[in-house]
Amino acid sequence: MKTVITFGTFDVFHVGHVNILQRAAMLGDTLIVGISTDELNYSKKGRYPIYKQLDRMKIVNGLRYVNLCFFEESLELKREYIERYNADILVMGDDWAGKFDCMSDICEVNYLERTPSVSTTEIIEVINSE
Repeated sequence: MKTVITFGTFDVFHVGHVNILQRAAMLGDTLIVGISTDELNYSKKGRYPIYKQLDRMKIVNGLRYVNLCFFEESLELKREYIERYNADILVMGDDWAGKFDCMSDICEVNYLERTPSVSTTEIIEVINSE
């Protein structure tokens, strides 16, 4: 039995989110997803998500291939989250390539290609420019 863990904000949920979660789920038997809290997102991007953290968790938790969601409160706690959930594989988008190689001492690290031409930030910019 292999447990896969991944992390993200998953704001303005789109096909890119579906793609990465489906591909992550195919790498193991259980998929656990860390949802960035509203405060963590603000500290990373200087803005709050469009959807509140409870709504984003409900959306992601509603997917049939996601077994468990939790709130990620700090980027610095990734190692602790991986260990807490006994994850065998860490999956991140390839925009993070190399940044989590330091976790390879406790799990396999896998960077998946992002869906081309789909980005929450770009979607928000298009909406705001209308």
